[in-house]
Amino acid sequence: MTRRRYRNTDVNISLTPMIDIMTVLLAVFMVTTPMLTTGIDLNLPRAGNSALTGNDHAIQISVDAAGRYYVGTTELTRDDVVKRVVAMRGENPDLTIMINGDAAADYGAVMAVMGKLKDAGFQRVGLRTEIDAE
Repeated sequence: MTRRRYRNTDVNISLTPMIDIMTVLLAVFMVTTPMLTTGIDLNLPRAGNSALTGNDHAIQISVDAAGRYYVGTTELTRDDVVKRVVAMRGENPDLTIMINGDAAADYGAVMAVMGKLKDAGFQRVGLRTEIDAE
């Protein structure tokens, strides 16, 4: 009776490519998530019985009563806001943008950033409001 010898093959899975991909994804989410969910304290205008609140995945751009622009809680100039959002569009071509304009903000400041975003090629730009309780 002859015994057969079986070779033990050492099968290894290389985790390095998976770790690299997960690190890149983690970095992307860490950079973009705060800009999507945070903002500054604003007194939004009231309009009708249904509020235009935007979706949870929209970039929130805020314009305060003094006419300053914010992406998240970071104050930027109007041109820098457009540059930052254009850079984000490279990661998500179907990016939605919600502009949160304070009720006391200058109409021109809100429309200026909206016009710049439209000129930059953004089609999904909206204005966020609150429900009119009256």
